Amino acid sequence: MNYNINKGIGRTVEFKGLKAQYLFIFAGGLLGTLILVMIMYMAGVNSYICLLLGAGGASLIVWQTFSLNKKYGEHGLMKIGARKRHPRYIICRKPLHRYLQFTSKSNAL
Repeated sequence: MNYNINKGIGRTVEFKGLKAQYLFIFAGGLLGTLILVMIMYMAGVNSYICLLLGAGGASLIVWQTFSLNKKYGEHGLMKIGARKRHPRYIICRKPLHRYLQFTSKSNAL
């Protein structure tokens, strides 16, 4: 008997090359497009317009998600988010002589 071993334990989730958070963006975007098309159809918008917007939106989501995955990699979006939260530089408004004064605790008594 030959059993297949799952070699994906401990690795990130991957589907057709999409990894981690891109998979959620992909699925959420397609679900959002589907819901938008359904709402437009129920509201009475022409069915050809609904099909055109649905196909165009889905194509745009697929293209953008795969390009982001290729450009930034598995952890790239998290790194970009972390970089935006950190300041570029620290502003210090104390005068220079305040840093040059050395006071010891024994002199203060």
